Formats: sequence, structure tokens, C-alpha cells
Amino acid sequence: MTPEQIRRIAMISVHTSPVDQPGTGDAGGLNVYVAEVAKQLARRGREVEIFTRATTGTLPPTLELAPGVTVRHVTAGPYEGLSKHDLPGQLCAFAAGVMRAGAARPEGWFDLVHSHYWLSGQVGWLAADRWRTPLVHTMHTMARVKNAALAVGDSPEPQGREIGEAQVVEAADRLVANTVDEACQLVELYGADPTRVSVVPPGVDLDLFAPGDRYAARGRLGLPLRANILLFVGRIQPLKAPDLLVKAARRLLDANPHWTPDDLVVAIIGGPSGSGLEHPEQLGELVADLGLAAYVRFVPPVDRVTLARWYRAADLVTVPSYNESFGLVAIEALACGTPVVAAKVGGLPTAVGDGGVLVPGHDVGLWADTIGGLLADEAHRDELGRRAVRHASGFGWGSTTERLLQAYGEACRNQTAMPITGANLLVGVPSAVIP
Repeated sequence: MTPEQIRRIAMISVHTSPVDQPGTGDAGGLNVYVAEVAKQLARRGREVEIFTRATTGTLPPTLELAPGVTVRHVTAGPYEGLSKHDLPGQLCAFAAGVMRAGAARPEGWFDLVHSHYWLSGQVGWLAADRWRTPLVHTMHTMARVKNAALAVGDSPEPQGREIGEAQVVEAADRLVANTVDEACQLVELYGADPTRVSVVPPGVDLDLFAPGDRYAARGRLGLPLRANILLFVGRIQPLKAPDLLVKAARRLLDANPHWTPDDLVVAIIGGPSGSGLEHPEQLGELVADLGLAAYVRFVPPVDRVTLARWYRAADLVTVPSYNESFGLVAIEALACGTPVVAAKVGGLPTAVGDGGVLVPGHDVGLWADTIGGLLADEAHRDELGRRAVRHASGFGWGSTTERLLQAYGEACRNQTAMPITGANLLVGVPSAVIP
């Protein structure tokens, strides 16, 4: 089957829905990726059904995300009170819901299954086997990568996740990596067959995230027009390291004691997530302890239009994460013409390109010096801003989707038959690949 012949695609996103607000809970770049790619596929004449877990009884069984894109809310466990780490115990119930939906369709309805994150990969493995379709899988994050570079105080991912990821890597007909670096990690850490890995960078909405008037954006947001504005966007958890920005801001104020809240604003947009839920007030307490309450603004997650306004308002956007498979925040900020200061980890070198500065490691002094140097050099920031727009222009979602369709075609050409027997399910080990 060629990419042109693929007409109906089942996307699986167990733990987070494309209609959830990014920036809190488990919602983040994965949500944006699934929603944007699905819409782009639909514009190219494909039908996409997205299966995700229902998290409230008020959700309809199905809703139309866009013409040609249907979101199916599958009941699996209680609607509320389950964290991402509780969901392995609900995969059987979720898979049953997906199978029921598939059984209501004519045989051979779906041409391909694309799963996102390892939990979805486990369900996608079963669905693809039952529907006799290729399985394409995108990890988004990997336990072995995260565990190799844990933030201080963060909890390692459990062994069960590592085993589950390895099973999905073996079962998938095609693995989609965000960057060459991630592709190498799949091969080196999980034993993936390099001939079954496609590199497809995520994208950015270049119509929404575009340069604009900085002072107009600040006026709309109620920000001081002449302040140095530093921005963090993301879920508040140790992995994302917003505390590093806060500590660097304290160093900046120590070096510039004359600065007032009209001279420096540190904006943190997002909500607690993951291990950050164990101590949701920790970052606020750190801000208070460092005497930064007047300088730091905590902003709940915002809609995409408002987020673009924040990017335009900022002098610098910081991405201090300990790991990112790509870094959608970085590419969105660059598309708005705002330079990025990011940790030199994971996919961030690819996302940032020459539109920002990469900082090796997480030393507070080095981060403070880097940020302070850029704030003091407007000409350099302006040059980075021009490079940022140019770099981001190569990452539209249309380009991502075209490359993804090519990966779908490769999955169809290389599809393998992988019978799942009762014995396989008991031991949790996939069958040998049969050409």
C-alpha cells in the first residue's frame, strides 16, 4: 500500500486527549502533535479517528475535532483520580473499548494504526494485530533516556515502563523519531532495527505563531513595556526545571540591585504535573524564599492565541529541561521571533538551531550569565530573532505530515505478521518477527 492509498487511520493516545489544555496534568507537546497532525491528514483527504481515555462523564462518546477528525472517548477505569502511572492497569479495559469500536466497522476499515507514547503502543499492538494493519509508533519520551538524566528530586521511571517500551519497539512496523538523536537512542537503548526508524521532526503552526509587535503584546498582557521579560512555558515538574530559571533570576537581581519589578518579569505559564504534583507549592515556596514574589508571575495554562502573544512579549524564552524529545515550546517561540535559551539536551539542539543559545548542563551561574549577557546585548537578540524566524519556517506541520505519510508507506511495505498468542500475553513477550 502506498501513502496515497492509506485512507483511514486510527490514532491512539491513551493517557491524554488532543482536546486537553496543554501545560497542566499530562497534557503537553504530545497533545499538540496528535491534534495538528490529525488535522493535516484530514486536509489531505484522510479520515482519522483518535482513541483516548475518557476523564469525565460529561464528555460525549465522540466529538469532531475538525472535518475528517473524530475523537473517541473510551471508558477505562474511573473518570478522575488516576495518574498516568495508574493507567497500565486500565489498558485491558481501554483495549476492549477500542476493539468494540473497530468491530462496529466493516472488516479492513482501518488502513493503519499510529500510537503515541508507550501506553498507547501496547493497545496499538493489539489493535493492529486484530485489524491486520501496520503499527506505527511514536515514543515522544523514553524511560531509559529520562532515567539517565534525572532532575534532582525526580523519581525514576519504573521498570515496567521500560519493558513495555521495549515490547512496542519490537512490535511496531515503523518507529517515528522526532530527531536523529532520538533515532539513535531507539537503536542503542532499545535495540530498534535502524531500517524501521523514520526521523520526522514535529512542526509548528506558522500562521498562529508568527512575529508581531512586542509592545502591543505587552500592553494586551498588562506587562511593563520596558521590562526584561523572561518566559517559561510548560508543565511544572522537576524534568522541566522551572526552578533553574527562578534561581538564575535571583542571580540576575543580585548583579543588578537597582532593578525593580518594572525592570524584570519572570513569567511561568503552566500547571503542576507528573512528580511535580507531589509538592505542587514547591516552586512558589522557592520564589518566596528567594525574595522574588514581586518579580515572578505564575500564569495558568492559556489558549494558543494568548500563548503566541506571550511569546511575542518576551525578550527570551527559556527551556531548561533535563530532557526533551524535541521541544515544541522552543520552535513556537522561535516562530514568533523570540530567541530561546535552552539546555543542550535531547532534541533541543534540533529545535533551537541558530535561533537561540544552548547551555551545556544546569549550572545556575552559567544560566544566569548566559541570560544576563543576552539581556544586555539587544543587537545580538535582534539577530537571533531574525535567525529564529528563518529556522522555524522549515518546521510547518504540513512538512511534518508529508514526511509522516512517507513513514506510513514504509510501514505498509515492511509490515510483518506478529501473532499474539495466549502464552505471549502471559509472559509479556512479543512473538518472533515473521517476515
